[in-house]
Amino acid sequence: AINTHENFKKNMSQQQQQKQQQEVRVGTSVFIRDPEDSTKVFCGIRKGSHGAGSLALPGGHLEMMESWEDCAKREVKEEMDLEIDNLKLAHVTNDIMLNEQKHYVTIFLMGEISLKSNNKKPINMEPLKCEGWNSYSWNELREILQKKEGPPLFGPLEKIVSEEPTTILTFLAS
Repeated sequence: AINTHENFKKNMSQQQQQKQQQEVRVGTSVFIRDPEDSTKVFCGIRKGSHGAGSLALPGGHLEMMESWEDCAKREVKEEMDLEIDNLKLAHVTNDIMLNEQKHYVTIFLMGEISLKSNNKKPINMEPLKCEGWNSYSWNELREILQKKEGPPLFGPLEKIVSEEPTTILTFLAS
């Protein structure tokens, strides 16, 4: 009976993976200003998931009936133990990841660490999913993209850095 149950779980898992690969998923990514340098945002190197080894913004999957802002706040709290405020829509990308057989629509938001937050710097709350958090300027992200030195940018971050939306450039200049 155990083997039958294990086989059922394995088959269900494979079916879920196949189904996921056939669906477009929605993710959020958040540009959070570093309070010590408002021209920089926090990024971390991904571990244990698609895009492992690449530099990414905090964020994650949008859940059913969840607003973009609530998703961003939840993900940042889970990943960094930060409260964030002043969220605004920054940009949207259509991210087709052929090598990983994944397709996402990524909603990018911009925000700041809340005055109510217990922490003013990110804490790595998910060490199995992220190597840690550092802050980067837009120029540093652009240099990583252009020179291909250091960790690569995660697909959605690579796309948005290459597109250089005015909303984000203005956000980081203010």
